[in-house]
Amino acid sequence: MSEPSPARPARSEASVGVAQGIVAYGLWGLMPLLFAAMAPAGAFEIVSWRIVFGLAFCAIAIAVTRSWRRTRSLVAQRRVMLVMGLAAVLILVNWTVYVAAATSGHTVEAALGYFINPLVTIALGVVVLRERLRPAQWTAVGISVVAVVVIAIGYGRMPWISLALAFSFGLYGLVKKRVGGTVDALSGLSMETVWLLPIAVVALVVVGVTGFGGGVTFAGEGWVHVLVTVLTGPATAVPLLLFASSARRVSLSTLGLTQYLAPIMQLLVGVVVQHEPMSGARWFGFGIVWLALVILTVDSFAAARAARRTLAPAAVEPA
Repeated sequence: MSEPSPARPARSEASVGVAQGIVAYGLWGLMPLLFAAMAPAGAFEIVSWRIVFGLAFCAIAIAVTRSWRRTRSLVAQRRVMLVMGLAAVLILVNWTVYVAAATSGHTVEAALGYFINPLVTIALGVVVLRERLRPAQWTAVGISVVAVVVIAIGYGRMPWISLALAFSFGLYGLVKKRVGGTVDALSGLSMETVWLLPIAVVALVVVGVTGFGGGVTFAGEGWVHVLVTVLTGPATAVPLLLFASSARRVSLSTLGLTQYLAPIMQLLVGVVVQHEPMSGARWFGFGIVWLALVILTVDSFAAARAARRTLAPAAVEPA
């Protein structure tokens, strides 16, 4: 009887990783529907409850997985906590801009931000980390700049929402990269929400007292509204945990391909569900961005294939 192929478990792991990545980005893509279901809550209230219930979900998850010791050891490291504090500020900006966009008829512009994000990440790598780009990467970044100009002309203004989302999330990823090998996804989100909890509490008090943005609606819109609000906790944490697990199972090039699912779904939600206008200029601008992403994706797979070929001879050499 022949032994099972050793390649099968690897394929199984990769399949699980791809499925986790698709679910994670799919959930992120559907997030505008969750925020729309929280109406008439305003952006500041939604983000505040997202922080509160996100931290509550993390606490439950840490208790279930019995990872208190690891989280406490990370919290005790001053440098790690300071880095996570900076990450918390950046993700707060990202969440606030995104929720405000999704609840005010700008979901399509938000989707554009996440299409641009991979290109912004590459640009930040050059400027901040002094990374060297391949010619195709330079081409993709250059095309994305043209796309922003075209879209700005079509809008009659700069797409500030898109740029704010792309740069805040790009900088967030850059900051997280500094502690990526130390901080796991659950502990990281826990520390970020701990930093943000006082801001969330103050925001809820101010909104409740002043009535800004419609006031606090949590207890005044029925049990369904309460349930949807509470769901912002797992809706924040679960995709992140799935993404972290996926990243450990599949290559970066494969994972990078799945990331386009979220903005594609956000675009569909904005156009099909929320009936946001899509002029010819908008479609043309999006088309230019997609061209840049195609170039970037093809180059990523080519680079990964070349790296595997380089490593292959070394792998078969005798020890």
